[in-house]
Amino acid sequence: MKHSEFQQAMRDTFGAYASSLAEDMVLAPLGSRTANQALAEGTPPGVVWDAICTVNELGEEVRWRHRRVHRAKK
Repeated sequence: MKHSEFQQAMRDTFGAYASSLAEDMVLAPLGSRTANQALAEGTPPGVVWDAICTVNELGEEVRWRHRRVHRAKK
């Protein structure tokens, strides 16, 4: 997952709350860091997205949305 795909997946999933969640939601799977902290410290966007999906109990359709969109563009 690219950083741009991560940002788009956040917007598609959480709408106007995406940036607030990335800044404020502490994610236990990421060592109790926020998404923004983890990304800034070099955690791959796919790992961060996986943690967000797990913590928010998002289904497989949402978890892999960025891959379906990417394939449709080809």
